[in-house]
Amino acid sequence: VQLQASGGGLVQAGGSLRLSCAASGLTFSTYYMAWFRQAPGKEREFVAAINWSGVSTYYADSVQGRLTISRDNSKNTVSLQMNSLKLEDTANHYCAVVRAGRNYRSRLEYEYWGQGTLVTVSS
Repeated sequence: VQLQASGGGLVQAGGSLRLSCAASGLTFSTYYMAWFRQAPGKEREFVAAINWSGVSTYYADSVQGRLTISRDNSKNTVSLQMNSLKLEDTANHYCAVVRAGRNYRSRLEYEYWGQGTLVTVSS
């Protein structure tokens, strides 16, 4: 299984970025997909998840209303649209996969991780 994340960069507070993650080596449409992030000196934390069909989405309270997760099962990709970015969103962002029925909010449940893409929000 390979997960390739992209789209990170430097953006001013209030700006937008779109992260993408391409998956290969798995039956993509049967897995939940998620984004986590890890800021320097902090633990990796849950950001957003989406079920296999894309109908159900889940967000951390800190990003609710600003970030939108989506997936395209025909292209084996998951995206994270990030709007109204804040300084505290600065972190390495990781995509990950988990089987249905697991606790998608817990990083310990995830089997495969991408390499991370850095989002830096400046004032």
